Amino acid sequence: MTVTLHQPVMLVEVVEALAPKDNAAYIDATFGRGGYTKAVLEAADCRLAAIDRDPDAIAAGQSLVNRFPGKLTLLSGRFSQLATLASNSEFELVDGVMFDLGLSSPQIDEAERGFSFRTDGPLDMRMDRSGPDASDFVNDADEAEITRVLRDYGEERAARRIARAIIRARAEQPIIRTLQLAEIIRSVMPYPKPGQIDPATRSFQAIRIHVNDELGEIRDGLAAAERILKPGGVLAVVSFHSLEDRIVKRFMIERSDQAPRPSRHLPDIERPAPSFRITRKRPTVPGDDEISRNPRARSARLRVAIRTDAPAMMEAA
Repeated sequence: MTVTLHQPVMLVEVVEALAPKDNAAYIDATFGRGGYTKAVLEAADCRLAAIDRDPDAIAAGQSLVNRFPGKLTLLSGRFSQLATLASNSEFELVDGVMFDLGLSSPQIDEAERGFSFRTDGPLDMRMDRSGPDASDFVNDADEAEITRVLRDYGEERAARRIARAIIRARAEQPIIRTLQLAEIIRSVMPYPKPGQIDPATRSFQAIRIHVNDELGEIRDGLAAAERILKPGGVLAVVSFHSLEDRIVKRFMIERSDQAPRPSRHLPDIERPAPSFRITRKRPTVPGDDEISRNPRARSARLRVAIRTDAPAMMEAA
């Protein structure tokens, strides 16, 4: 298997936020190629469970397991299953959980995975290589559903126009390749000006999010992290686009003392005690040096919250 070099975004900032300690336990909810995992295990004599739904990531991570014997446990599954996976592996309560919500470089760069509109490959996009793929979606969904996905998950203003183009194209032949879909999208979009993103960018993002239920996974994964973090435990989340960051921001605010108060005109409702303390209101962003080394970092946002001793919000409700 060819392993593409992956550069973890804001690696120093994430490790500083987690502040790894000896004899502590951590979870890397999005293992990828193990950049964050490796840095945490090098920073302290601790245990770490790493989760990934991509079988290629789990296979590639075996070398790290060998490098840190007895310290690293790889778990195959979705991070929405974080609490169950961790509990079954003796990580019932942990001192820190980290999420990197972006794709890993190997997923983007390997054409056969079907994530990229820049190289030709099968129109797949599945992170765990199971269930319906992107080709199934664009060939089977009706115009209204395609429009909804492109609009809601890609924030694509031309969603209806692109959906109609997909419907017309698939009537002539099935859409089964990445470049085939990219050309259909580009054919109904204005040619980009210098510095603008490729017209296929938002649509590919939207279809990938839909195929993998990424936003639902984030909501469930954050709630699972809340349940297994010890008081004082750290939740660190790196997101890469506004839809992800909005979910993370809302989750942290709703569970902190920064949650908006109800209207004074409404009956007084007792709120559960805050289950998190937000360390800073604004997210941390990559520096210019990192962006120059790794352009994929330019949209990244890191948000951090500290677990209090209050019950998890779902348990307190």
